[in-house]
Amino acid sequence: MNLAPIVLFVYNRPGHTRQTVEALLKNKLAEESSLIIFSDAPKNPEAVEAVCEVREYIRTIRGFKTVTIIERDRNWGLANSVIDGVTSVVNKYGRIIVLEDDLVTSPYFLSYMNAALETYRDEGKVMHISGYMFPIDNANIPETFFLRTTSCWGWATWDRAWLHFTKNPEKIFKEYTVQTIQRFNMDGANNFWAQVEQNLKGEINTWAVFWYATVFQQGGLCLHPAISMVNNIGHDDTGTHCGTSEAFSVQLANKPITYFEHDLIESINAHTRTKKFFRTINTSITGTSILRRTIAAIKRRVTLSKLRVFR
Repeated sequence: MNLAPIVLFVYNRPGHTRQTVEALLKNKLAEESSLIIFSDAPKNPEAVEAVCEVREYIRTIRGFKTVTIIERDRNWGLANSVIDGVTSVVNKYGRIIVLEDDLVTSPYFLSYMNAALETYRDEGKVMHISGYMFPIDNANIPETFFLRTTSCWGWATWDRAWLHFTKNPEKIFKEYTVQTIQRFNMDGANNFWAQVEQNLKGEINTWAVFWYATVFQQGGLCLHPAISMVNNIGHDDTGTHCGTSEAFSVQLANKPITYFEHDLIESINAHTRTKKFFRTINTSITGTSILRRTIAAIKRRVTLSKLRVFR
């Protein structure tokens, strides 16, 4: 099997980074895999010590086939670093596995990712392999299935899919209709559109929502495991745009995946239960109906369009 390189993005969280790497090393395929680490430079003086500590640690990493470290000489920010790093690596190797510094993986994560990359390598409709799955009720759901939505918490893709990637909030804002926004928001279950708006207005600078938009616009599918291969440990207010929450915590898969879905359609059961999960957490976190928030977002879209507030 042609193993994909693992790309890890790190910044200023030495404890999280160590947990991410140590979990990855427990994977059977770790010693046969190449690890490429992008280390961002400090954004401000307060981050210097932690960034230096992370860099000291990553220089000691052993146990992979090769370890390559790219130390940024200026602060790129997570979005710019991910876009640049993924583009350069996937264009060189044709496939890629992507992690950030707050993701703990199952011992079967690399086997799942590489098997999926090989299984769907020539299936143009399949554009994204997700390692994380939301904590939904997975009764009567196969080991793997397809959703329209991506997840950036441990994922993989091919150069054939990533070549479509573009970050253009102005274009999306102009082209998406009310109906498109509703579908983009998982039929109103989660307000992904708000991130597009925030990027448009310069309030945040993110990348993942635009990868989702890319897959969405191409009519692509994203493979997900019924039991998550990844747990995000960054919801402790240390990550970028993560905050504090236990709602996304999951138990990791303790056995390998043996079945890969062959019907290239979105799973109705998984989609319905994922929508239920989002509606539940959005209501509990905000106390506001996601439908009301979606309607408000659409109204803001109309207002912004009239005012032509574009970055």
